[in-house]
Amino acid sequence: MMNAAERLAALVASSGACVLVTVDATKGSTPREAGARMIVRGDGGHHGSIGGGRLEWDAIAEARALLRAARPAPLSLEKVLGPDLGQCCGGAVTLRLEHVDADNLRAVQARIRAEDRGADMPVLLFGAGHVGRALALALAPLPFRLRWIDARADAFPDLIPANAVAVVADPVAEMAAAEPGSLVVVMTHDHALDLAIVAEALRRGDCPYVGLIGSATKRARFRRRLSEAGLGGARLEPLVCPIGVPGIAGKEPAVIAAGIAAQLLLERGRLLTQAPAIEAQPEPVA
Repeated sequence: MMNAAERLAALVASSGACVLVTVDATKGSTPREAGARMIVRGDGGHHGSIGGGRLEWDAIAEARALLRAARPAPLSLEKVLGPDLGQCCGGAVTLRLEHVDADNLRAVQARIRAEDRGADMPVLLFGAGHVGRALALALAPLPFRLRWIDARADAFPDLIPANAVAVVADPVAEMAAAEPGSLVVVMTHDHALDLAIVAEALRRGDCPYVGLIGSATKRARFRRRLSEAGLGGARLEPLVCPIGVPGIAGKEPAVIAAGIAAQLLLERGRLLTQAPAIEAQPEPVA
């Protein structure tokens, strides 16, 4: 799946130019958040969404007009969703429309990559087995930067999602060197390795979510051994096991991955708004 920077390059190469539409600011209730993007082609086709409805329809029309303009300059549009567009959200949005061609492609790509680094939350995924692969795919379109770690070089698929980096290295050393604030998901092929990674994540004290795949029995065993290693009490609070939101049943890798991805989104939202912590799923998912 192409990210926005790659999609811009592909369209400039094939068509010569396109228009990047970005939600610059929002007020009140709006269909998409600030930073949402849509890329518009000359024929009206588009990639991504700024929320659908009349807002998106009008933005596409403005983008096509910008592509026809002789000297296309960036355009800022302010839209009140109720009076202007008849949409029931009731809020207001400011859109930025930018003509992108070979002259400014690299500059626009550099800016959106910097914006994405600021918006996407880091996730460390340990393990490239069946569930790990399914989770990497589930996280591909979501606002995360995935560092996918396994000591086995042949464990990774040939194609890696655009928001992921595959790392063949010692998992415990990678955990020790991880970016502060990372969300951690542990699902290796070895329970002893799982324990070592979880212990390192909890020892650091700066990883708000440490998800461990497994059953309630595995959780109890790990909590006991972690407590014996001096990581009991409040140090155990980030540990989530089993992982996945409640109510999503099934042991298929894609189903498990969907539950974990949803829980990571909830955790991301909690961290961004400082809402109360989510609870672990009471039933095993693996």
